[in-house]
Amino acid sequence: MEITVEELPDSRQWTTGENLSVEFSYQVRGTASDVEAKNALLAEAPASYQYLPRQSSQLEPVHVDEANPDKCIWKGTVRYARASQAAEPPETGESSFSFDTGGGTQHVRYAKASQAWACGSYGSVEYAYNGINVSGKAGSQTIEGVDIACPVYSFSETHYLSNETVTGGYKALLFGLTGKTNNATFRDFAAGEVLFLGASGSKRGDEDWEITFHFSASKNVDDFCADWPAAIKPAVAIPKKGWELAWTLDREFEGANGLVIKPMQIAVVRVYDSDDFSSLGIGV
Repeated sequence: MEITVEELPDSRQWTTGENLSVEFSYQVRGTASDVEAKNALLAEAPASYQYLPRQSSQLEPVHVDEANPDKCIWKGTVRYARASQAAEPPETGESSFSFDTGGGTQHVRYAKASQAWACGSYGSVEYAYNGINVSGKAGSQTIEGVDIACPVYSFSETHYLSNETVTGGYKALLFGLTGKTNNATFRDFAAGEVLFLGASGSKRGDEDWEITFHFSASKNVDDFCADWPAAIKPAVAIPKKGWELAWTLDREFEGANGLVIKPMQIAVVRVYDSDDFSSLGIGV
């Protein structure tokens, strides 16, 4: 016998408000198999209704006679609701993650490559070697530089921690770690590459805490000046960790076409302390 699915008169019961949902009611006939009845129900019920996706279904036996499947009756209920209503709230110990590779900015004063042409009757170019936004007269030139985009990986993690974990001491620990870098490998990033930007939390009833941790990552480099032109590149490799700062001390030199500004020294400075991120209690 063919399996039939018929929508019942009491179908399409709505619940409005924050928990917006609608339930369809069906009667399934012609099979003693719950699996066949379920498959027939889901094949008949639409995947969505009034922009609400199908979230759950329920099948109840009304009359089942395996010797006479044509006389079997099942009642099916299909529920439609917003996606956010469908998922159960996260349990203590669960986590969620998000990230952004939008990047950051870096102020640079020297270009990786450049060309310059004299204008009018000027026979030489008396500008800084690969300098950016050079101004002033020979003997008193300055390099203003420019802000450029640079890779920064920002990510956040939401963890659901027990009341026993989130004590006053733990909150103080989060406060103390804010503005520090990792002193060991963290989330596959080497020491010095991750900056902890702080955490925000709220208590979920009497059960646990929902805490979101914010981080940014910037890569370490073995030689900050690796791609500098040979004329200004230091004789030795200059290592720089992700959140250290680098700056140059410049002076004017007599060049083939007049005075030029070149870096005389490069300095790499540390502005953040480092600490043990494993004490956050969210793994490494």
